[in-house]
Amino acid sequence: MTRIKRGLVKRKKHKKVLKSAKGYYGSGSKNYRAAKEQLLKSLSYSYRDRKNRKRNFRRLWIIRINAAARSNGLSYNEFMNGLKKANIEINRKMLSEIAISEPDAFKKLTEVAKRQVS
Repeated sequence: MTRIKRGLVKRKKHKKVLKSAKGYYGSGSKNYRAAKEQLLKSLSYSYRDRKNRKRNFRRLWIIRINAAARSNGLSYNEFMNGLKKANIEINRKMLSEIAISEPDAFKKLTEVAKRQVS
């Protein structure tokens, strides 16, 4: 069998990995083996944290809605239940924006929710 040297293919593969690992600390950006390992870890972190970012934003929106609802005399749970019973479908992101930027409009929403709950 003939010998396969892989010079061009290997260099291309290494350059691709090292280019992606640019900016990593120490040998993580210089040494191919270390860069490859760091790149695998970094890609898994970025995948995981894209999911976590969505989770964190939802928590933030709920905290904001709860604070605004409590200042108007309702708990978050009662507020969301009242909106659902009144057939008002606004997502949490928009509710938190309304709570921050337009407190009067949010107060009207809490009044609607109060009527439905009691």
